[in-house]
Amino acid sequence: MTERLTRFFASRWGIILAGAVIGVLAPLLSKWGNPPNMGICVACFERDIAGALGLHRAAAVQYIRPEIIGFVLGATIAALLFREFRARAGSAPIVRFVLGVFAMIGALAFLGCPWRALLRLAGGDLNGILALAGLSTGIAGGVWFLKNGYNLGRSARTYPAVGWIMPAIMAVLLVLLVFQVKVAEDGALFFSAGGPGSLHAPIVAALVVGLAVGVVAQRTRFCTMGAVRDVILMRDYHLITGVGVLVVVALVTNLILGQFKLGFFGQPVAHSSHLWNFAGMALAGLAFALAGGCPGRQLFLSGEGDGDAAVFVLGMITGAGLAHNFALAGSPDNATTGVVGGISTYGMAAVLLGIFVCLIIGFAMREKRA
Repeated sequence: MTERLTRFFASRWGIILAGAVIGVLAPLLSKWGNPPNMGICVACFERDIAGALGLHRAAAVQYIRPEIIGFVLGATIAALLFREFRARAGSAPIVRFVLGVFAMIGALAFLGCPWRALLRLAGGDLNGILALAGLSTGIAGGVWFLKNGYNLGRSARTYPAVGWIMPAIMAVLLVLLVFQVKVAEDGALFFSAGGPGSLHAPIVAALVVGLAVGVVAQRTRFCTMGAVRDVILMRDYHLITGVGVLVVVALVTNLILGQFKLGFFGQPVAHSSHLWNFAGMALAGLAFALAGGCPGRQLFLSGEGDGDAAVFVLGMITGAGLAHNFALAGSPDNATTGVVGGISTYGMAAVLLGIFVCLIIGFAMREKRA
């Protein structure tokens, strides 16, 4: 039975199932209370968790998102059931941390991760086109480095406790959320009273969705970055099939639920500054390619015992704190005044710095060839 399921999840039908599951459940999460066009967004949700822990004090984006917890624990459950849980680490962790920081800065310049770019497009937000173009450009840059010897080195098997650290962190976060822990009047946890952080589906529904996506994505190796990389590098269309199904199914689901709004300006929690939508996701795509996976894939890997992926995740959460503490994140369009949103001068400088740092990493981490 286990072998039969493994073959199914590795097949074209398996990746189609993964895309369809995400494509249905993400819009439903928005219907159940998550922000519009943000049924699932790894970057946004990690940013909210950073806010809840007090790593930044942007009052509008503070909440412990059960979906992130579910992604990790669902991947852990799947890895254990299929005997794929293996503790490993040691592949340039500090570099992965830095890549995680800049990946988040780029994603928050756009206001979304690759999954949200797809979901925003499926909800009618045409800014997703610029984001996906930037993402693909950044990934293409990463592929060039891969072709020219870029390598962060191999991870090695390590103590089982290392592999359990990220699932344990997620379990603690779940306890903190369920019991609404508040250590002091001015202390953590922080929960938004307004803004995107105050919009959330019921805890049980969000957690169950996260667990389901975690299980399916772990088994199918679903990864938006990997999908684009495989097309460019090997002309392999397996993963991109799942990505395409995600968009189509999410589009149909949004139309059924009445959640489709076509246009660029005034989309929910989004801005229409085209250059920085493109540049932010180009930075994110380059960082994802150099780190070996999109933010969702990094969560799933951390759930199956990969300590290096866990370091990348922690880098992204740290990057969220930095982005909001230093005013680097994007600001939405103002539909009332007609003012186009975007990022500050500091945010622009941070995106350009991130691209420069990622390029340095790409050139510096190449194996010398005889």
